[in-house]
Amino acid sequence: MSNPLENLIENLCKLPGIGRKTAQRLAFFIMNMPENEALEIAEAIINLKKKAKFCSVCFNITENEKCNICSNSIRDHSIICVVEEPSNIILFEKTGYKGVYHVLGGNISPVDGLTPDKLKIKELEERVKTGQIREVIISTSPNTKGELTAQWIADLLKKYNVKISRIAYGLPIGIDIEFADEVTLSKALEGRKPVNV
Repeated sequence: MSNPLENLIENLCKLPGIGRKTAQRLAFFIMNMPENEALEIAEAIINLKKKAKFCSVCFNITENEKCNICSNSIRDHSIICVVEEPSNIILFEKTGYKGVYHVLGGNISPVDGLTPDKLKIKELEERVKTGQIREVIISTSPNTKGELTAQWIADLLKKYNVKISRIAYGLPIGIDIEFADEVTLSKALEGRKPVNV
């Protein structure tokens, strides 16, 4: 019979970013929690696995056929912000963005077996084909995989009558320029805007 503590540690190690030491700390913390709190965590995991699914339109996580954003008639459904993962939506929602989203499910990475057909790129094209979309904002990460994905999407969608834009790069607010690397500074210079005086 397996040791319940060791079993929990082994399973926690399966989570991204959780090494053995962190898993041990979490396991001991859970063991010392009041039973009702530990059961709430277990129930939340079970509910997530049983009830959560992907939105039939944008592939965000939802309990219904359509997510709350796609179902909201007040949102601007003519603007799509393309993101890599559902977790990115949470960040964009904090900015006050009022359009809708499209979740790709990752970035193109042939080395990792993620080819364009494994992502939700065709589904994005189908949404654009309707003629009801006026802008697609490509919001993939500013790294090699994100750039490759952004370029692939831009090339695919250029045949449609839709504005294709890419999120800007540059210096984070509050950073001292001396701590910025040359790539970030270069992107900041490329994306410069006129100053209104």
